[in-house]
Amino acid sequence: MELAVKTLEGAEAGSVTLSDEIFGLEPRQDILHRCVVWQLARRQAGTHQTLSRADVNRTKRKMYKQKGTGGARHGAASAPQFRGGAKAFGPVQRSHASDLPKKVRALALKHALSTKAKEQQLIVLDDATLAEPKTKLLKERLASLGLSNALVISGAEVDANFGLASRNIIHLDVLPVQGINVYDILRRQTLVLTKAAVDALEARFK
Repeated sequence: MELAVKTLEGAEAGSVTLSDEIFGLEPRQDILHRCVVWQLARRQAGTHQTLSRADVNRTKRKMYKQKGTGGARHGAASAPQFRGGAKAFGPVQRSHASDLPKKVRALALKHALSTKAKEQQLIVLDDATLAEPKTKLLKERLASLGLSNALVISGAEVDANFGLASRNIIHLDVLPVQGINVYDILRRQTLVLTKAAVDALEARFK
């Protein structure tokens, strides 16, 4: 797959050949869904906790005698149906993480990249660097590229000026190539890769 390379100012800077094994697959929604669910589940803190019968600080004394009152038979005031009682079957601290094979995760990333390529929402930049950390300057550069909602993947490290300038721009995410993931690719409209990121991805899946 041949794709034009652009500069941050919007000018042409040659072309690059993308591997069909990474960017030319037919996207499978089931694999993408599995990976997104796996990612979001791992993000959950799992710190939710309610008081169980053992945690409620109330007397365990029988409320009233078993028979002869004409009412229901109750044992303790810590039962869930009473005010100040415990929560029945409430949430407890736990991990929401699940297992997903590495090969499935790698395949999902390929399908996410192929999705952007197929929908023509993939841009390759020569480089993502700025001479000074100015948000206004970066907004002008993005406008020249027609970007309003994008994920920018740079090389091994994000340029310091580019990272500072992008922090206050809404709907713009900037990540090093090591941090590329399926969820962030799909949640943004356009995927922007630098040439260094393309080379790193192809080396990773070689």
